Amino acid sequence: MDYFPRQIEAELHEVSKKYPVITITGPRQSGKTTLVRTIFNELPYYNLENPDVRALLKTDPRSFINANPAGAIIDEVQHVPELLSYLQQTVDERKIDVTYVLTGSNQFSILNSISQSLAGRTAILKLLPLSLNEILDVLPDKTDDILYRGFYPAIYSQDLNPTKSYRYYYETYLERDLRQMIQIKDLDLFQKFIRICAGRIGNIFNASSIANEIGASVPTIKSWMSILQASYIVMLLQPYYENINKRLIKSPKIYFYDVGLASYLLGIEDFKQISRDPLRGGLFENLIVMELVKYRFNQGLNHNLYFYRDSHHNEIDIVFKKGQELYAFEIKSAQTFHPGFLKGLNYFDSVFNDRVKQKFLVYDGTFEHVLDKKHVINFRNLTSSLLF
Repeated sequence: MDYFPRQIEAELHEVSKKYPVITITGPRQSGKTTLVRTIFNELPYYNLENPDVRALLKTDPRSFINANPAGAIIDEVQHVPELLSYLQQTVDERKIDVTYVLTGSNQFSILNSISQSLAGRTAILKLLPLSLNEILDVLPDKTDDILYRGFYPAIYSQDLNPTKSYRYYYETYLERDLRQMIQIKDLDLFQKFIRICAGRIGNIFNASSIANEIGASVPTIKSWMSILQASYIVMLLQPYYENINKRLIKSPKIYFYDVGLASYLLGIEDFKQISRDPLRGGLFENLIVMELVKYRFNQGLNHNLYFYRDSHHNEIDIVFKKGQELYAFEIKSAQTFHPGFLKGLNYFDSVFNDRVKQKFLVYDGTFEHVLDKKHVINFRNLTSSLLF
């Protein structure tokens, strides 16, 4: 299949009726270009990765605007941020009659430019790699194979070897982007840093500990982490805490936006290695966290996800907050249910009582049931079970 219908399409159609500019950010190769060229196939397309197109827009942006009075698709717009000021003038004059669709893979850069020029004039959506529901028909039977392949569209549409594909992705896109964003004096040191991050999936991000391990300064580690966040490589999940009589840990947890890339960085070259890897549980947890993030982003919403851990090490893997309501998720990579899996959910329920709207145990087993108002579900059915 060349194109997988994306769940964000409904939101994309909706915002196109209300905003003259639509901005879509997300990782490189997550499907942004294919999506917008499919949905807005009547608009002319310009890729600013092309040096000739980029030079044209830089030297004469007004001519570009005049040549595309009804709108256009502008890919990787962060390369010519000054264009946004010209778009501002156009959309202010012709709010209803234009549709400019912008994409970018550096979220900090593009959002900073938009805040200066297009605030209030653009809808901002985030497109991550494919979700489970988007590829159910081609999803591997084995969970370990899913963790190995990840969710980048080309791996499924072109039947690519995941190890080779992620190697090319890492070397051509990630390293190039990083060189454009910061001066990395020792690339080997940075590569060690990103692999250490992969080895700490689902664990607390401790800049001092990583700095000591690889021989870099704490400010350098924090700067590199910011770059990984800006490039949609790593997401830091913040802790949930409020005014309760518990001292909660305030450092975030590390997750990768795509579990396949994380598997590659861990040196996994075959899905059969996953079952023997000590980080299989972390990779499985990463998959579930990202499914919830995608579920929210595809609705055009912030993810509002946190984790919970108090000073006594009582922990919940994911807490979703909606107003005053809380949704709790415990994640287990096991295929067999055990009542002990519910311990964290029971504790969380006792702390927050009636505020907990739904409680889920997400695992790799096929037996699904509701036990004492706790939903025990297979991870493939996660988002179809949600009420938010």
